[in-house]
Amino acid sequence: MDLQPLGWSSFLMNITARWLYQAKEWVGFRWNRGGLYKILTETEEMTGAVSGTFRFSATGPEAFPTVGDWVIFRNSPEDSHGIIEAVLPRRSTLARKAAGVETIEQVVAANMDQVFVILSLDRDYNPRRLERYLTTVWESGAEPVILLSKADLCSNPEQKAAEASTLAPRVPIHVISSQEGWGLEELSPYLQPGQTVALMSSSGAGKSTLTNFLYGKTLLQTGEVRAKDGRGRHTTTHRELVILPRGGILIDTPGLRELQLWDADTGLAGTFQDIETLAKECTFRDCRHEGEPDCAVEKAIQSGLLDPGRLENYRKLQRELFHLELKKDKRLQAEERRKRKRSRKAYRKYHH
Repeated sequence: MDLQPLGWSSFLMNITARWLYQAKEWVGFRWNRGGLYKILTETEEMTGAVSGTFRFSATGPEAFPTVGDWVIFRNSPEDSHGIIEAVLPRRSTLARKAAGVETIEQVVAANMDQVFVILSLDRDYNPRRLERYLTTVWESGAEPVILLSKADLCSNPEQKAAEASTLAPRVPIHVISSQEGWGLEELSPYLQPGQTVALMSSSGAGKSTLTNFLYGKTLLQTGEVRAKDGRGRHTTTHRELVILPRGGILIDTPGLRELQLWDADTGLAGTFQDIETLAKECTFRDCRHEGEPDCAVEKAIQSGLLDPGRLENYRKLQRELFHLELKKDKRLQAEERRKRKRSRKAYRKYHH
């Protein structure tokens, strides 16, 4: 198989002259114990695992291969398995905080050119969720593209598209229906040979149906959506790399029950560029937009130029990132404890 339509480039060729192939599928395993991968080469598809040296020297779970990675491997002398020795530098990384109590980065996909952020127009559309998704995508280094799916089930898809446009004026928006075939021809420019697109959505938004339509036949299982709340089941249980017959690659990921941010300061600025631009016009540099005099952000809310819900979500995501840093940085955590202690002392002194 020719690897250039899969994204193999002279840049990667210049990094190393050793055998370089792309990881095709991520198979479920615990991050801290490693696992098996499917590797696509020029001549075959094989399973592989990381070497002992790789496992020992890895700085964390984020260093392990994920779907979309280009890896260096050697053939095992004992069987037909590949032994992965290295992961080549990623040009984009879609990551989130892993579910659970541990503060661990989970890399969802790598080396995407675009990420299709899919929100269905039946019951899944939520402006605050869209802002969270866009924050993660802008941070990844890939370009977001908004797909408003299931347009055939919505009475006012144009109105929803206009609302999404106010939230993301720099992001392309496409209103589609995989069932009816509406708007899908507009996606062709993103799915050319050498291009990789990842799909991001909650369960039931239509990722698998869209993948099947673009592939030309049923490739992935689709599931029913519960009538009472519009939520879908997880028909995609692992991350799957799909090579489209006409060119391009789709990375289908399991529907997200939750998306916790990870190192998303740049993504936050990209998603809420309007608020950050307004904040520069505030009188005070450290303005919190909570009653300070001559606050440009509050003036925009009062005049109707800025949705109060958007500002509150911006603050919510800021707090989430701050608490994430506290968990990651013990020094910052200790400093925060000292600040709270000083505040309590000052409070007691003032009231006694």
